[in-house]
Amino acid sequence: MTQKIIALVDGSIYSASVCDHAAWVAGRTGAPVELLHVLGRREGAQTRDLSGAIRLGARTALMEELAALDAQRAKLVAHRGRAILEDAHAILIRDGVAEITTRLRHGDLVETVAELGADAAMILIGKRGEAADFAKGHLGSNLERIVRASHLPVFVASRAFRPIQKVLVAYDGGVSAIKAVDHVARDPLFAGLTVQVVTVGTATPEVRKGLEDAAARLRAAGLAVETAVVEGQPETALGRMVDSDGFDMLVMGAYGHSRIRSLIIGSTTTEMIRSCKVPVVLIR
Repeated sequence: MTQKIIALVDGSIYSASVCDHAAWVAGRTGAPVELLHVLGRREGAQTRDLSGAIRLGARTALMEELAALDAQRAKLVAHRGRAILEDAHAILIRDGVAEITTRLRHGDLVETVAELGADAAMILIGKRGEAADFAKGHLGSNLERIVRASHLPVFVASRAFRPIQKVLVAYDGGVSAIKAVDHVARDPLFAGLTVQVVTVGTATPEVRKGLEDAAARLRAAGLAVETAVVEGQPETALGRMVDSDGFDMLVMGAYGHSRIRSLIIGSTTTEMIRSCKVPVVLIR
């Protein structure tokens, strides 16, 4: 049985893109898609006691009214969640996906994904969520939580889908970078795509050998591969390559052993994913 793709939809402007990218992944891998919308524990719940210091009878009546309002709010939130899933399901049907399931769950997003991810191959999530501050360019807080917690590949969808043909793989010689190369070599998602493996740093003989070893692994899997060494800081050099050389996707290890390590575990994470206008696939 092919492992499923979990696509997280929250009603933000990225939800349609998540669905389109999920359909692309499903079309290339044959994987079923599970659409997931998680209602946080506090959604629809009353957060303040508005009754104040009033006499007992009035307080009781007010508390009953507030409880009824909370119940109605919870129903509306659940109804909205179902509507989001219905819209996402319609997009996948339009995109030709045959095997689709939908789930509406209450609870913590990371815990829910961990629970449902036992038979999953990948998580898809939008770069920003519904509550993200676009004026400040913030990434969605759920994205960072998922990236930090998940041991599955995380596909971070860009704002709009476009056909993917050319893939940039960031390589620093670390364990996660090696895993990323191995994942690209094994995953049918990348079959037939053009791949370039790049290291940010100095082109020492050791660096070039590492790149060639990575390229050899990918070529053995039948992929067309080029290599490059570029100077600069990873977050700017990689973003510049994506723009200038027309890459459609960036793949990188979620944890490395050089400067690229800061892309995920430090403040550079948001800068890298935010600045890239293409999907980013993170491998641990």
